Amino acid sequence: MQTSTLTPSAITPDTSRTGLQILIMAVAAFVIVTTEFLIVGLLPALARDLNISVALAGQVVTLFAFTVMLFGPVLTAKLAQVNRKHLFTGILLIFAGSNVLAALASNFWVLALARFIPALFLPVFWGTASETAGQLAGPSKAGKAVARVYLGISAALVFGVPLGTLAADSVGWRGSFWILAALCLLIGLLMHLCMPTLPSSPKRAAGDKQTAILREPRFLAHVLLSVVAFTAMFTAYTYLADTLESLAGIPTSQVGWWLMGFGAIGMIGNQIGGNMVDKSPLGAMLLFLLILGAGMLAAVPLAANPIGLVIALIAWGIAYTALFPVCQVRVMQAGAKAQALAATMNISAANAGIGLGAIFGGLGIRHFGLASLGIIATGIAALGVIIALLMLRRQ
Repeated sequence: MQTSTLTPSAITPDTSRTGLQILIMAVAAFVIVTTEFLIVGLLPALARDLNISVALAGQVVTLFAFTVMLFGPVLTAKLAQVNRKHLFTGILLIFAGSNVLAALASNFWVLALARFIPALFLPVFWGTASETAGQLAGPSKAGKAVARVYLGISAALVFGVPLGTLAADSVGWRGSFWILAALCLLIGLLMHLCMPTLPSSPKRAAGDKQTAILREPRFLAHVLLSVVAFTAMFTAYTYLADTLESLAGIPTSQVGWWLMGFGAIGMIGNQIGGNMVDKSPLGAMLLFLLILGAGMLAAVPLAANPIGLVIALIAWGIAYTALFPVCQVRVMQAGAKAQALAATMNISAANAGIGLGAIFGGLGIRHFGLASLGIIATGIAALGVIIALLMLRRQ
């Protein structure tokens, strides 16, 4: 198997600057993903300030996720030919403006609009940033480059939301959005100054449209595999805090630190996954799905054993975070004719899986109790293993 099928760079890489450029994209990813998830920690404060219920305020989270899922592929296809430097700078300016609007929101509907607008462009960024990282690094190092950009996701999940929540305690929830707006402007300026004038997606033969990949069974199978993988991941992860508190007896004040440790150790998985996916995308998928299932399945019976629980969470966290770049690169390779659209399809698949995982996990808790989540999530991961094995056989 070839090491990578990501599109080679159409420009001669300047290795002395490539690391800086990928770092800028990773920081941009951190700011963008923090913009997406920060609101989870701000819901009680903004609900009180806007005089609405927490349940209603939480609907802006749902709005963001489903906007990403529904509109991402279409907008990415439409913007595929836009120069990457200009596209990234523009997206960061849009995020800056949206965060300003959120900071100024006087009611729920203004806040909803402030969340809807950036949700349209988040998947466009991810699709094009992943492709561009591969262009900058070259085919043989594309997986590592995408993994480095994906460190922005891990960093935002581990540090962005907790730090944002702490900032909200100091400067208020509106102040948190003002800070994010300033960061978006700063990173947008760095993008403009440091990024090369990158080409857009390579020109295709006459009549070959980006959406043609949506009619390829092999590509659709890869997207389905991502949906199943993320559903397995978030069936258990969505309720990990409750699992730690209710089943492991972790004090409420310490649960946040356990979650931060879970994400921090997972950043190792990001690096491992990036190294492995270039060699065998489906092989890496199989390995990390098996490790994920083992970690999720073991966490509940080992909840009362601190050492055993830590070992289970380490395995779970490494596989959980590794699957982000593995899924992204795998789907991009499968949709090599339209990588930006392919990458965005994976982001949509991830959001679909996040939503389904939360639903399945909630149903599991309702009907079978919290302790059932490990079994349910592992069963879904096993389905992913079967799909990957069937794809390997056909390949």
